[in-house]
Amino acid sequence: MPETTNKYQVGGQAVIEGVMMRGKNFWSLAVRRPDKTISIKLFKNSSLTVNNKFLGLPFIRGVVSLIESMALGFRALSYSVNESTEEDIQFSKKEMTIAIIIAVVFAVGVFFVLPTLIGKSFSSYFSNTIVYNLMEGLVRILLFLGYILIVSQLKDIKRVFQYHGAEHKTIQAYENDEEMKVENVRKYTTLHVRCGTSFLLIVMVVAIFVFALLGRPPFLLRILYRVLLIPVISGISYELIKLAGKYSKHKIVNIIFYPGLLLQKITTREPDDAQIEIAISSFNRVIKAEDDLKSGKVVQETTSS
Repeated sequence: MPETTNKYQVGGQAVIEGVMMRGKNFWSLAVRRPDKTISIKLFKNSSLTVNNKFLGLPFIRGVVSLIESMALGFRALSYSVNESTEEDIQFSKKEMTIAIIIAVVFAVGVFFVLPTLIGKSFSSYFSNTIVYNLMEGLVRILLFLGYILIVSQLKDIKRVFQYHGAEHKTIQAYENDEEMKVENVRKYTTLHVRCGTSFLLIVMVVAIFVFALLGRPPFLLRILYRVLLIPVISGISYELIKLAGKYSKHKIVNIIFYPGLLLQKITTREPDDAQIEIAISSFNRVIKAEDDLKSGKVVQETTSS
């Protein structure tokens, strides 16, 4: 989910047959309907990291932003399903909360607890704590890569990855002051240094260093530490990804974050012009809302289209 460093900070997310774009004050969602028309919705965006100074502090803001992004992502996803299938599927806040909790438990279990369980089986072979943590970290990264590779083979996910590529292309065109036309956006790469995929890989790498500082405590305590330190790891990773965005033109930064770009070759695909049109539509809507608000106009949400 890249964020621009030019006029406005804008992030994005691919959904079912659509793209969500998020600015400071608004977020928009453009979805291709079955009849090939485009549904565009606009919603107000209120982040705790902006409204609360403490929650906006470095390292703390990363954890808050991650939770907010997950909640917003589920909401955008539910809207996109309704528009792309013309089915009226409504999720209550309770259902959304349960879905997020299930997703978090799955991620923590597979990518933090499971590697520790696997690591226990070969712990006797590595007396050096640093080497052991490196091996456990390698298992964590391999599980992450395996999960992405398996998911990427699903037909519907392949189209989501195309929209992911369209989102990246659109934001990069904006960063380079291009006029928002399909032919201008099309030429840009689907890879972006501030992508959420890169963020997740950074989390895996940062975890290796953080866990190494704890040595090798008893097994159950080790699992507890792995879980409790996830917010710390997320906070550090968030600051690193923002730093990468700020200095994205520097060669050293590009070299360090190159593995994340390589991983995006799996999570993004080359979009067609119709998908780029969707990304541009979503982007233009949120930018117009930000412009209108900046000029003093009253901007209303448009939840129907």
